[in-house]
Amino acid sequence: MPERNNDFGKFGAHGIKGHEAVARQLDALAGFVATPVTARRGLLARLHYLTRTERARAAAREAGLTVTDRTLKAWLDGRRSPSRKNLQNIESAYLRVRRHNVARYLLGRLNREGRGTRVEFHPLNQSQVTRPQHRVVEFRTLNVRHWDRIVEAWAAADDQEGGTAFPHRRIRNT
Repeated sequence: MPERNNDFGKFGAHGIKGHEAVARQLDALAGFVATPVTARRGLLARLHYLTRTERARAAAREAGLTVTDRTLKAWLDGRRSPSRKNLQNIESAYLRVRRHNVARYLLGRLNREGRGTRVEFHPLNQSQVTRPQHRVVEFRTLNVRHWDRIVEAWAAADDQEGGTAFPHRRIRNT
């Protein structure tokens, strides 16, 4: 009955969509740099990740970081600092490249040679929903064996595909 979930929170239920919860959990498993890009340490960590090899530089350029090598060297040496727009470009390129690099590892970890990973489904918070619109939705667990489409949509940051690859419930990996 996915058509009943299209108006998410229509009657006052609270929660997040399943693909958003999966993306949050996969982001946590990916292990991104914790220091913000606005701090010098966070900026250097991201720039080193994006420029340490020619392959990494090519992936960064493909992800949208289109600055000259001279500018990158000035940023790394601390002679110049990137503008706000370039900080956003660095952050988005870093997230995209990191997701792409980690996706294959996560697929192996989550699929576990066909055994899959146990996932918990938590029902929506219906405390603000009037009595006639309450639905009986219980906590349940499910073993997800095919994570390929889900991880692929996450790596590409494709919300449209992520929404169709996983159901609309709040999810926590166990």
